[in-house]
Amino acid sequence: MTTPPPAELRDCFGRDYRVGPSAELLTGRSRSWQLAPPLAAMAAAGVLQYSFGALAPALSALHGWPVSQTFWLLALWITAQAGVGLPVAYLRERGVLGPRALLWLGAAMCLLGPVALGRAPGFSGALLGFSLLGGAGAGLVYAVSASTVAKWFPDRSAVRVSLVTGAFAMGAIPFLLLVLPTVSATNLVPTLDRTGLVLGLVIAVAGVFFRDPPSNWWPPQVDPRAWALSRRRGPGSANLPAVRDYSPGEAVRIGALPALAVILFCASAVTLFTVAAFAGFAATLDLSPPVIGAATALLVAGNGVARAVVLRVSDRIGRARTLAATLTVLALSQAALAASARDQSLPLLLAAAVLAGAGGACYPLVASLVREYFGDRRHGEIHAVVYSAKAFGGIAGVGLTAAAVPTMGYPALFLLAGALALGSALLCRLLRQPGRIPLLWTTQRVR
Repeated sequence: MTTPPPAELRDCFGRDYRVGPSAELLTGRSRSWQLAPPLAAMAAAGVLQYSFGALAPALSALHGWPVSQTFWLLALWITAQAGVGLPVAYLRERGVLGPRALLWLGAAMCLLGPVALGRAPGFSGALLGFSLLGGAGAGLVYAVSASTVAKWFPDRSAVRVSLVTGAFAMGAIPFLLLVLPTVSATNLVPTLDRTGLVLGLVIAVAGVFFRDPPSNWWPPQVDPRAWALSRRRGPGSANLPAVRDYSPGEAVRIGALPALAVILFCASAVTLFTVAAFAGFAATLDLSPPVIGAATALLVAGNGVARAVVLRVSDRIGRARTLAATLTVLALSQAALAASARDQSLPLLLAAAVLAGAGGACYPLVASLVREYFGDRRHGEIHAVVYSAKAFGGIAGVGLTAAAVPTMGYPALFLLAGALALGSALLCRLLRQPGRIPLLWTTQRVR
């Protein structure tokens, strides 16, 4: 069957669209099906970020490293994962590399990471194999999956991308519930070997089905001109689109971008510290390994679910307000964790885990704000600049705080993290959409 030519349209705001052909004609599968491969790949790529904290004691016992040194492997893994986003976005936007090649490269690197973690002859070998190569592989999967989903769902990119990034956290739940309770220094190496093999295979198989639509593609079942108007007058009008498409060079000179980067740095430092420290902190409450695994899984589940639903809330009350509320919840979770240490309370610990997980919803909110402040055309590159702040958040929230635990203790660090989260929530009040003049008055009905 001959594929019909696309229709070239322009809306009243000057944006061009390439409408059609449908996803079925392009790939033989529905547009909804295009979500499945990125969901699977992301679920595999995030396993070690969210389970590393629980594995750290066994890793330290296996290799004879201090626990604080072991956590630097995760800190630098996060640095590599966040750092590859910008070059990947640059190559993707220019069509230099397709999604399949990048996914298969990421699969090989994600397979190597856990194997190197168990079998590396020394700390430098684990640093190279797990932190640099494994972290970069996870970053490739993250960046390619998010950008591919955004290309297939240009009319609903914020909600669909947040769903996929939620899978980055949720994928660790089976590992935490089924594998972690049985892990010890004696069986850690074969466990990591099997984990690497499974992660690599899942990502590689998912990569077979990755495919980009044509440039500027738009689904034929949605009228782009009506959609462009509805963004300003519909239910989502609390979040006005960008006044124009900015280039990365223009964006970095606007105050909103550094503000978003600082907010993401603070938020990521707190969330990553919580994820990394939670299992070790729970062990100080004399909980059994299955309970620790279940509590950590609850934290991760809260993270994934919150990412999937928070964009719908922000459609009603606005992205910046929702981001401030999310960071306030994150701050409250740190106070609850500190209180659970004082009271030795398992119910309070579990409640704090849910709240702390919900704080991870800051990532899709920041990504959506980048789109609504700087436009759709170069969103991938501009968001990669902001997302790179997570690299510094990993160093501060994982590496430096792990070294501070023996001297300061968990409760003091939780309170410090809560203050940092609250400060980032207050910083959200300064966010302003570039190019729009805020109204200095309000209209009131005269009685």
